[in-house]
Amino acid sequence: MYSVKLKKVNGVLKQTDKSKILYDQFINSLADGDEVEIFMNKVTGAGSAAQISKIHTCIRELANEGGYTFEEMKLLVKERSGLCLRITENGEVTEVYKSFADCTKDELSMAIQACIEIGEIYNINLA
Repeated sequence: MYSVKLKKVNGVLKQTDKSKILYDQFINSLADGDEVEIFMNKVTGAGSAAQISKIHTCIRELANEGGYTFEEMKLLVKERSGLCLRITENGEVTEVYKSFADCTKDELSMAIQACIEIGEIYNINLA
């Protein structure tokens, strides 16, 4: 699986250096004759600073209660909310995590829901 965010600049869709590397890895993982499906959608509905602030506050509380570092808990929340992409190449798995700053409001809502669900494990009411 390959996911990328492109930006239109002077009439051309451009990608970052990081996404170019991921693209090359994806292409190299394909065998001759493999087919791919592409879906493009204009990004709208950017998340808000309030959502990101809530997520970071929840992550900090979960990390403290669960014995994790902030970064460890952030990755757990991203995995649970679908913001982690795992790429396997030559038997080696690479994980790519989407930044909260690049998320839509719906993706951030999923991250908040993931925090609430993890909180239920520790009997913490984050709702």
